[in-house]
Amino acid sequence: MSTPYEHLSTHQQGATAVVTLDRGPVNAVNLDMYEEIRDLFGRFDEVLPGTKAVVLTGAGKHFCAGNELEEFLTLTEVNSAGRMRLVRDAFASIYDCPVPVIGAVHGAALGTGLAIAASCDVVVAGESARFGTPEVSVGVMGGARHLARLLPQPLVRAMYFTAEPWPASELVQYGAVLRVVPDDELLDVALGLAEKMTRHSLAALRHAKEAMNTVEFMDLKAGYEFEQRMTGRLAAEADAKEAIAALRENRKPAYSDRLGRV
Repeated sequence: MSTPYEHLSTHQQGATAVVTLDRGPVNAVNLDMYEEIRDLFGRFDEVLPGTKAVVLTGAGKHFCAGNELEEFLTLTEVNSAGRMRLVRDAFASIYDCPVPVIGAVHGAALGTGLAIAASCDVVVAGESARFGTPEVSVGVMGGARHLARLLPQPLVRAMYFTAEPWPASELVQYGAVLRVVPDDELLDVALGLAEKMTRHSLAALRHAKEAMNTVEFMDLKAGYEFEQRMTGRLAAEADAKEAIAALRENRKPAYSDRLGRV
């Protein structure tokens, strides 16, 4: 399925959409590309209907080397609020995507690239992948809170204050990435993970994504109560009944992947 974007490309692999950041040479993100990211993920059901999972990756040697530096030179006190809102909305649209998003990261994931990766549900990294927040070195702020989704605070501060990138191989032990694999296997590994997700019903995946995003910063009791309410909502979906029936009958479920109450 093609999409009318200049700096993003998509193709469908079964129930998974592969979305590729494609702005050479290093996929640095400019204002137009932020708008495209916000549009694609923010209008997800229009752009990629029926999709159960996304693999988000980068074209060429790098996932995303950061924000387009030239645009920092035109940043002023007057235009900064609008631009920063656009950037936030782009990151949030990935985080809020109604289905799981798997980041397949190779090469540089710096600044904006790190924030994009951290907005995904899970990250698989190639051996070349390195993550960093160079903001201090170029006189801007941002990225620390996204980095804190991936790593413990002492390491976040070490990376942020030094502004030096760290290889994925050193971060996997902290859970920042799920696995580190050879670069030439990265997309296949990410798609394999997506396939394990997309075997489940679209309704269950969408409810699960909403639940995970909602409970992430809630305490235990409130978070579990919310999940219980989601169970009640999901029970109204035909495919929830099919999942139980298939389990009882010891067979593979035949999901309709249609959303709506029974």
